[in-house]
Amino acid sequence: MVITAAFLLSPALAFANGQAKCDALPDHAMLKSALDAAVADETSGLNFQMWATLVNRDGVVCAVAFSGGDRGAQWPGSRAISAQKANTANSFSLDTLALSTANLFSAVQPGGFLYGLQHSNPVDTGVAYKGPSTAYGQNNDPMVGKKIGGVNVFGGGLGLYEMGMIVGGVGVSGDTSCADHMIGWRVRHNLMLDGFSGIEPTGGVSGDARWPDNIIYDIVAGVSASGFGHPECLNLGDQLSLPPVQL
Repeated sequence: MVITAAFLLSPALAFANGQAKCDALPDHAMLKSALDAAVADETSGLNFQMWATLVNRDGVVCAVAFSGGDRGAQWPGSRAISAQKANTANSFSLDTLALSTANLFSAVQPGGFLYGLQHSNPVDTGVAYKGPSTAYGQNNDPMVGKKIGGVNVFGGGLGLYEMGMIVGGVGVSGDTSCADHMIGWRVRHNLMLDGFSGIEPTGGVSGDARWPDNIIYDIVAGVSASGFGHPECLNLGDQLSLPPVQL
């Protein structure tokens, strides 16, 4: 179920050349196929349908898709959340440090060292809720080509990596936040944009070099041992079963 495609210009090369454009990232059809496969492979959470959004390194929305039969088959509110997650992962990840939205949960709680981060880059509601609704999740989704903004701090947002360079972000939403993380991981893998290996190894906070931005379950009595922990969700299912990263 891996999606393969030859882009006109690789995302890493495009950004290096100052061309952080959407034509360097997967298009709507590729995102839709990657999302459908990822949802089919996930057995944790509530087994709900999902929204997914891609943004480029400049935070411009490049594609929005859903996995259900129509736009009402998954939570309507999750469309904007998926875009927030994509923006967040892109905004706070680097070539040398991958941070998923799941990694930010504990740090932004009151008293946390990133408290207030979730309020720092508000969503552009004029972009998020622009009509017509019939275009939501389609090739001509009104968010495409615009900067959505927003910060989301639970599972489902991941940076996109090619040849060790971050080239954007993906966000998925529509299920438990833990399942969102895992489905997002599979979407990224299906798009072949989890290429962490580069000139400099990509670091992270998960403690696992293979999966540097994986979700961390280390909250005990409300305190995360690492400072980057995420709460466990009902039905963790295959949370420990991940596809390999692209090397």
